[in-house]
Amino acid sequence: MKKPAFILCLLSVACLVEAQSAGALREYRRNALAEMLVYHSEDEFGKEIYEAFMAKPASDKYDDHNIGFSVVDNDSIANVKRTSHGLVKAKYGKNLMPSDIRKNAAMLEKVLNDNEVPKFMVAKWFGMDIDLDNFDIEKAHFSMDLIQERGQYNASELDVNLAKQTARGVAALSDAGEELIGNTFMLISDMTYVTAEEKAAIAKATLNALGSFVDAVFKTNLGSTTAELAGDIADSFTGFTVKTHSYLFQMDWNDSIAAIFYNNYYTAEPNPEKVMAFLMDTSTFRMHYVAHEYEYSEKSVIVGQYERPELIKMVCTRSIDKNIAALQLAYEDFKVKTPVYEMITNGNGKVTGYTAKIGLKEGISDKSKFQVVQRQMNPETNRTEYKYVATVKPEKGKIWDNRYNAVTEKSEGSELTATTFKKVAGGEILPGMLLIEGKYRKVKE
Repeated sequence: MKKPAFILCLLSVACLVEAQSAGALREYRRNALAEMLVYHSEDEFGKEIYEAFMAKPASDKYDDHNIGFSVVDNDSIANVKRTSHGLVKAKYGKNLMPSDIRKNAAMLEKVLNDNEVPKFMVAKWFGMDIDLDNFDIEKAHFSMDLIQERGQYNASELDVNLAKQTARGVAALSDAGEELIGNTFMLISDMTYVTAEEKAAIAKATLNALGSFVDAVFKTNLGSTTAELAGDIADSFTGFTVKTHSYLFQMDWNDSIAAIFYNNYYTAEPNPEKVMAFLMDTSTFRMHYVAHEYEYSEKSVIVGQYERPELIKMVCTRSIDKNIAALQLAYEDFKVKTPVYEMITNGNGKVTGYTAKIGLKEGISDKSKFQVVQRQMNPETNRTEYKYVATVKPEKGKIWDNRYNAVTEKSEGSELTATTFKKVAGGEILPGMLLIEGKYRKVKE
């Protein structure tokens, strides 16, 4: 089996929430997310971008499903539409067109599938670490441990041999597949740094042209003098920002794919024949492109406030977090489900609000609106369902700034530890119920 040609969540891990007002522990369901970066060897900051990406913390609202492949080398990407190589690159002063984004998404989808990344992600779900340099096929086998752990399923319900014989076992496996494996995502981010020098150069050229025009019309040198002064001011500013195009891909998983895996490949005991058959399958396990998001802030950061590595790490992390927050609203299956952390009461014991561990990093504003839902198991189908309970909105002035380095910057709201919400409609809200931003089609009224 060849190595990939590039560098290289869902009931969650029983996320335990201390519900102080209820005195109970709750679990909630998360999507699984892996991330990769497009590496541009020709970029001035290419190496620093790579190091910052590798050092940035994983998103804490998703189960970490990274498999060791972290970087796509842009030089290795064969363009699906042209004879040239690599993605259509975003540059300062030039935005990508919709057609460019579609081309890039198609190329990245091909990279993922040609290099069998989806198969590695499926293998991780079933407890097989495919280390191509140190893999003993005689001892290799699968397990349901991670699915059981993240899904909080009973082990016997997920035993594949029993699942072949009982309707309950089949339903449990189907539920796990739909809510866990089927909600596995890969986010590939393509970053282009914009230095203040680039902006200054364009600003100076524009001002110089304008100055020459002013001088020609009014027969003075006032325009040139103004342009020179403005150019000097622009040159003295050494901050920089980043343009980030993020492409989201989702695992293909349905009853047909599950049947192939369970019937042909799954083995709880070492079985070289089945494992080899799984490794040799190059067509069953795929990912497909679902959404794109673009983030660019004109607000520069002054280099002098941070050492360069930390600054680049902060810019990278915040930029990707913005795109993740936007993708949650753009693509329903990617939505984050966050548990209500606690109820806030006044001196008379009346509930006045609720808190949750989300904030500015997730794109929350005082205009955001969330459904409160209750997760429950349908006893007839043995499948998970979500029931609508209430609608809440964040309270103005009580939104947590949980962005990377917000505490260091002493940003407004960084002293908080959660965001406070107030109910605007619906019934009784209890700790452990889930907040979902916007409308979620799987919720039953």
